[in-house]
Amino acid sequence: METALPRSVAGPAFVRLLASVVQLEGAAPEAGLLEKLGQWVDWNRAVSLARALDGRVAPASAPAAALDGLRAEAARVRAALAAAIADARAWDEAAVDPAGLPEPDAAAEFAGLRRRYLRLQDAIAAATGRLRGQLREALAARSPELARLGEIDAVLEGVLSPREHALLGAVPALLERAFLRLHAQAHDHPAGDADAPASPPPGDWRARFRRDLQALLQAELEVRFSPIDALLAAA
Repeated sequence: METALPRSVAGPAFVRLLASVVQLEGAAPEAGLLEKLGQWVDWNRAVSLARALDGRVAPASAPAAALDGLRAEAARVRAALAAAIADARAWDEAAVDPAGLPEPDAAAEFAGLRRRYLRLQDAIAAATGRLRGQLREALAARSPELARLGEIDAVLEGVLSPREHALLGAVPALLERAFLRLHAQAHDHPAGDADAPASPPPGDWRARFRRDLQALLQAELEVRFSPIDALLAAA
């Protein structure tokens, strides 16, 4: 969707992608949410960078086997979540076939996509939260300095998580409004309408919208993995 981004929204790929999907004007009420998301993601990355670049951690005294195992586990989980996000068949199964509806019903069509989006959001949050906790335990066993780093991460997670939950939890509602708008546009100018502006075949916007959902989830996966990457880098 080639749409100019709101002037107030810039920076993180996740936020820029969301802005392009929902196609907001700069004065739209939702622009405020996007700006807050951008600030949260930037803060999250800044905190992660500060952890990763703090080179004053003393050499660890305990074996690194646990951390090596967690590195492998983090890579495995990341790949599994990325594969679930990219699973086209699962998205096809989640979508409601519009041909089976008695009349055009955008909300009913979106319901299946919303459920899958939320299920994947929950899976990402649960997996990354578990990994962070395991990493903190492994750091605590390595050295007092790394244990302190884990304590700081726990405090930061406690501070940021409620805001993270509220901001990312609002994204599906934005996506539903975007879907409703696209659905209305497709039905306002059905295929074969000689007076309608040139547009892709009716099914194309649905496929493109699903790809946008996948791209957003992939970007959210990267955002949520940034603290994990930072802890691993610091270790």
